[in-house]
Amino acid sequence: MNNLDYRLIAALDAVINKRSFERAAEQLCITQSAVSQRIRQLEKQLGQPLLVRSQPPQPTKTGQRLLALFRRVQLLEKEAMPELQTDNNGQYLPLALAVNPDSLATWLLPALAPLLREEPIELDIRLADESRTLDLLRRGEVLGAISSEPSPVSGCIADRLGRIEYVCVASPYFVERYFKNGVDRESLMTAPATAFDHFDDLHQRYLETHFDLPPGEVPCHIVGTSEAIVSLAANGVAYGMIPDLMIRDKLASGELTEIIPNIRHNRVLFWHRWALESGVMKQVSEYLIRHAKEQLLP
Repeated sequence: MNNLDYRLIAALDAVINKRSFERAAEQLCITQSAVSQRIRQLEKQLGQPLLVRSQPPQPTKTGQRLLALFRRVQLLEKEAMPELQTDNNGQYLPLALAVNPDSLATWLLPALAPLLREEPIELDIRLADESRTLDLLRRGEVLGAISSEPSPVSGCIADRLGRIEYVCVASPYFVERYFKNGVDRESLMTAPATAFDHFDDLHQRYLETHFDLPPGEVPCHIVGTSEAIVSLAANGVAYGMIPDLMIRDKLASGELTEIIPNIRHNRVLFWHRWALESGVMKQVSEYLIRHAKEQLLP
C-alpha cells in the first residue's frame, strides 16, 4: 500500500467534524465535489469504505481508526512546530476530550487549569454521559475520554481515577410537598425528577434498585447540564441524583436535603487515551490522574 495522503484524510475529518459535505467544503475552501472525490480516492487506496453516507455522515470502523491516527498526527505535528520554526505565531494545540457533565461541573477544569496557564492548549470538550464517552474515542473524534467503562478500547490505555458519590436530594419545600408521608413507590410516581439527558440512567437505576420502579414510570425533567439539575432541586421544582462534590455547602446549610439518608450511589471513573501519548497528552493525563486522586473517593 502507498503511504497515506493526509490531504485526503483531512477531507474525511472535515466531513465528520462539520457533519456535512457542504460545510466540509467551506472549511477546506474547495468544492463539495472535490471533497467527495478525495474521500473516494482514499477509499480506493485502502480498498474499503470509510464513510457511511447518512445524515449526518458517520465513519466506518476503519474510518474511525484512520481519523484517530490523523488527529494524533496533527497533535504531534503542532507540538513539534515551535521547535522547528523561529516564530510559531502563538498557535494553540487543539485538544478534544470526551467528558461526562458531572466531572466538568466539579473537578475537571481545576485539574487542567495549571496546565492551561502554562501551555498553549485549545480545549474542545465534548459532553456525553460517562457510559457513552468511549464511543467518541472509538470514532477518533477525541484524544481522551473520561468513562465509567474500565476496559480500554483497542490501541488505548486506561487508568482508574476514583469514584463520584451521588446523593438523591431535594429542597425542604419539595420534600414537604411530595414526601410528607415518606418516600415510597406511590409518592415517587407523582414527584418530578430531573436528569441530564434521555441516556442518563443514573436516576432510573436508583429507582429500580430501591423501589422496583421500571423506566418511564416517573415524571422527569431533561435539562442538559449538571448545574441545571442542582438549580431545579434547590428551587423546589424537582429532586435529583447529584454528586456530593457539587452540593456539600447546600447540604450543610439545609438548602438541600437527602430524601433517603444513607442510600447513596457510587460511579467509578476511568481516564482513557491512546497508548502512544504525545507530550501534551502525557501532561494532561498526569494532571487529571493526580487531581482526581485528590478530589474523588478512592
